Amino acid sequence: MNAAAAVLADLVLLFFIYSFAGWCIEVTLKYIQYHRFINRGFLTGPICPIYGTGAALITVAVRLLTPIEKAYGTTFAISFLLCGAVEYFTSWYLEKRFHARWWDYSRKPMNLHGRVWAGNLILFGLSGVGIVHFFNPALFTALDRIAPLTKEIAAGGLAAVCAADYVMTHFILKLVKMGVERSQADNTEEISLEIRRLLTDKSVFYRRFAEAYPDVIYQTDRIRARLAEIKAEAERLKSEAEQRAQDLSQRVGQIAEPTAMIKNDLIERQGKLISRLYDAEKADDETKALKAAIDADLERLESRPIAKIENIVRK
Repeated sequence: MNAAAAVLADLVLLFFIYSFAGWCIEVTLKYIQYHRFINRGFLTGPICPIYGTGAALITVAVRLLTPIEKAYGTTFAISFLLCGAVEYFTSWYLEKRFHARWWDYSRKPMNLHGRVWAGNLILFGLSGVGIVHFFNPALFTALDRIAPLTKEIAAGGLAAVCAADYVMTHFILKLVKMGVERSQADNTEEISLEIRRLLTDKSVFYRRFAEAYPDVIYQTDRIRARLAEIKAEAERLKSEAEQRAQDLSQRVGQIAEPTAMIKNDLIERQGKLISRLYDAEKADDETKALKAAIDADLERLESRPIAKIENIVRK
């Protein structure tokens, strides 16, 4: 077996090792959540290919960059980006292909279209560091001890079994897609019940798939249109509520403003207006007498203790 075939066999075996490890992680997490065994993954066999794909891509990318850079930070960044891209593309493809979203992070902080979110991306980065700098060296050492022909046969056999598993899963997903497209329900919960009943009447392989993803979100054109209507209505209600709150705030502000302060502001503005309009040289005796009376009243008003306190508060 030449060098290229040896590298390919190692990568294929690495893919299956990490796919199995990912399956174990998924099964454990779902057991903690539902307190029962759930065979996770699209395939019937005990593997989650998305984990193996991410690990293989990280391994290849880091190895290509090793002559230039091999720091932990670089590995973290590569894993962060590559695995995030794999998860996003997988979510997008499955939703477009089968009208179903198998995971949704819309309620998580810092998510991108609900397909990936910051928490998972950080875990991908840390996992990539562990894979490249800790697990891969041990795994490659173990693989080097296996005869090249044995590795080639094992890789080919596992790939053949995986391909057959995928063909069977394709028919299951095709049935799911047909069920979703024929459904007249206008919410994902009703469609989920219909799909579960549809798969339950089939063989054990179909029933397994129904149990593997209890939180799947089915989306038809009818549901998308309904969600768009709900979103538009929510935005309209939000805008109306904000406008009402603003109007109420203005009214409360007007009511809460003391009458004395309004009077003081009015007197102050009237005083400024009189000062601008009054000309002592041109004014007649009656106007001068009125001006003197106003000045006396203002002086009397400002000399009161309450007026002094209000002036201090306003300053």
